Amino acid sequence: MAKVTESARQDYGEQVATYQQQIDALLIREKTVLKMIDKDSNGAAYKRLMLADETLFLTTLYMAKHYLSITLLGVKNEDALNDARKTIYKTVIYLEEVVSNYIDAPFSDYEDKIAEIRNLPQSKRYYLIRKIGLSIRLVMDAYGDNTKWRWTFVELEARFAAVAKNILDLKTASKDGLDPHSPDYDDTVYHLRLVKKLFQQSADRYRE
Repeated sequence: MAKVTESARQDYGEQVATYQQQIDALLIREKTVLKMIDKDSNGAAYKRLMLADETLFLTTLYMAKHYLSITLLGVKNEDALNDARKTIYKTVIYLEEVVSNYIDAPFSDYEDKIAEIRNLPQSKRYYLIRKIGLSIRLVMDAYGDNTKWRWTFVELEARFAAVAKNILDLKTASKDGLDPHSPDYDDTVYHLRLVKKLFQQSADRYRE
């Protein structure tokens, strides 16, 4: 492996410091929001959705630190990679708290939870799920196939598939997905297809 120059180390340190400032700010904000939820449960579902989105961004910052280490220093940043893994898991957990972690349950069992986020457009639900899926894939690819966390990722994918389904309002989805004139038709159809794909992938992974 080529020797790392002092210039590369300095460049790495400066860029990482910028990422770390954003990370520290997000971690402080997360604690603040959680305290707000503890004090007042009104709007808790939307606050947790916000936390899911912000921890998703936090994951990208940890991954940025990891990629920067590879690019400038030629080595993996294992600490950043582990933080990314833990944080993307946290993202899924926040969503579970909002829409439930039920895998094979009738919509009526968690319909009350979906009602709490009724104002969240289908387009944003689908977009959030796509972002989470991409982040999970990036973290998994960074670890590689022979990681000791293999079965942790299998579990994570299964839990992600469940929330990807549960965040859908199946009452409106059953209508919008059959009405090409609905403004939510495309997002609903693509979301439903993605859910089917995620469950199939999860089942296949458990059989590997």
